[in-house]
Amino acid sequence: MTSTASSHPLGELIDLVKYPLDRPESRDYWASVMTARNQLGVDGCAVINDFVHPRGVTALNQEILSQKHTTHFSDQAMNPYFHFEHNPHFSDDHPMNTFLERSSGFIPGDSWDRYGPMSQIFRAPEMATFLAACLQISELHCYADPLAGLTSNILDPGQLFTWHFDTNDFAVTILVQQADSGGLFEYAPQIRSASNEGFHLVSKILNGSRHEVKTLDLRPGDLQIFRGRHSLHRVSRVSPESCSRHAAIYAYTEKPGVVGRVERTTQLFGRVLPEHLEAERERVRSDKLVD
Repeated sequence: MTSTASSHPLGELIDLVKYPLDRPESRDYWASVMTARNQLGVDGCAVINDFVHPRGVTALNQEILSQKHTTHFSDQAMNPYFHFEHNPHFSDDHPMNTFLERSSGFIPGDSWDRYGPMSQIFRAPEMATFLAACLQISELHCYADPLAGLTSNILDPGQLFTWHFDTNDFAVTILVQQADSGGLFEYAPQIRSASNEGFHLVSKILNGSRHEVKTLDLRPGDLQIFRGRHSLHRVSRVSPESCSRHAAIYAYTEKPGVVGRVERTTQLFGRVLPEHLEAERERVRSDKLVD
């Protein structure tokens, strides 16, 4: 029997007609998966347009607005590796000592209603299965971090999220509210690797070069899968006259029970929980990148 969007809870949020997450055996499902795989193969970034339908976008934005008072905003100068202090082992003009404004904020994971629309998408098994297929990973689990697993990135008028690398291999976001002007996602694909920091390319971009930079014109409801560990990226400044930019961020891991680092958690949310302290004592690094 063929299911319909209205017969599945996710259909209240996701366009299950265009993207039938509830029918993984269907032709349309695999067409979407293969499109995402192809895009990821090109430069580590896939955009699935109109993944969340307009009613779902409205529901997500209403929940973000209801919890926006819990946002932890940061107004700091940082380098692309989330470091904030001068490193004497590098020259003053080196990327490690190039500090740029970051003025965005994050709504932490413990702000959300477990049964609200943000959590419904995040915790749906169909969502994890679909993303794993797109990424060609055997299975994915919801990031167990109580603050960073499910978040919303907030850029109010005049704010930006400057150039940086992610600590995780990939990120999943849905644009919920688009800025009227500015707030564009920009990235330089694969400019470092696990064995090469690519400092010379990073330096060029920090100094204004656009040669390696791509810009995405994301729309509300678009799903983005992005490999940000090796690709420098940012969200450009939202115009002072614009509305805020809101994005839902869904974090998944290949292994269950993963919790984020104390240092990065403090930077993003201004606090840590006992789970972070316990995980830090047991942590093993997966690579030797500076972060």
